[in-house]
Amino acid sequence: MMKRKGLFIATILMLALSLILTACGTSKDTTNGAQGENTEGKKSSGKKEFISLLTGGTGGTYYPLGGTFTAQWNDEIDGVEATAQVTGASAENMQTLSEGEAEVAFTQTDIASYALDGKMMFPEKITNFKAMGTLYPETVQIVTTEKSGIKSVEDLKGKTVSIGAGGSGTAANAEQILEVHGLTLDDIKKQDLSFDESTTGIQDGHIDAAFVTAGTPTGAIEGLSATEKVVIVPITEDKIAELEEKYPYYAKDTIPVGTYGSEEEITTVAIKAMLVVRDDLEEDLVYKMTKTLFENTDKIGHSKGKLISAETALEGLKGMELHPGAKKYFDEKGIKLE
Repeated sequence: MMKRKGLFIATILMLALSLILTACGTSKDTTNGAQGENTEGKKSSGKKEFISLLTGGTGGTYYPLGGTFTAQWNDEIDGVEATAQVTGASAENMQTLSEGEAEVAFTQTDIASYALDGKMMFPEKITNFKAMGTLYPETVQIVTTEKSGIKSVEDLKGKTVSIGAGGSGTAANAEQILEVHGLTLDDIKKQDLSFDESTTGIQDGHIDAAFVTAGTPTGAIEGLSATEKVVIVPITEDKIAELEEKYPYYAKDTIPVGTYGSEEEITTVAIKAMLVVRDDLEEDLVYKMTKTLFENTDKIGHSKGKLISAETALEGLKGMELHPGAKKYFDEKGIKLE
């Protein structure tokens, strides 16, 4: 009797196990059947091209723009899966790209040039990249508050000043601007902080001012202006001329009235933001990415979108080569690299 009862229990257990295995097999088959089609029913070739776009900190301009660009690539280019990555911005992006750990990166035109030449923050030349195109002017903003009493670059002497993340393009800009004003990094109490950390430090009273090189308006500074009377320190015309002569990447720029609550236009300098790609990316892929970006600038959900155009995308690229895929697109548009 006990033997018969044990056999019955064993039979029940085997039947249950069989049902579980059948269910698992059905689930797997259903999943496989759905491959090649995303949740919106968009057909896919089955081949995935993973694209990592190196941007910058969350308080700057690169990151929100990067999210827009990758969303466009994902929507418009079959088989592409692109993501925007938070980084330390220009200089870090060039180094990361050189190591093959990403495919596309935001950078400044001056930083890309330094990388090609092995100067400044690059002990060795970085040559495994090509340009996709320039985007918009990146404005050098020397940020402080009304209560600091800082009104000129010379007033930074002896103050605690953030020059941006260590090795960043902003740090290079800060050093060069201090230089034409007769100052060095030894004349300030230097801090190496991200944009968010810089504005938080100003708000908390831990630092007096910060250099921020980014498209205006910059999110981190807008956040500060919600609680403090923000002052952007101007650069005078004569010093702008000195910068342009010694460092040809710079051009005069103005921050419009009303930005961060300002009551007057502010003169400063800017360099260009750009996108670079690894030179081993397929020509057709870069062509599609370039075309998608510059044919959809009206869909860019950021104020800098109106400054991005194919017609100006080859400005500031002196000494740099276009990726063949990008060149194909600009050739079709009749736009040539001078």
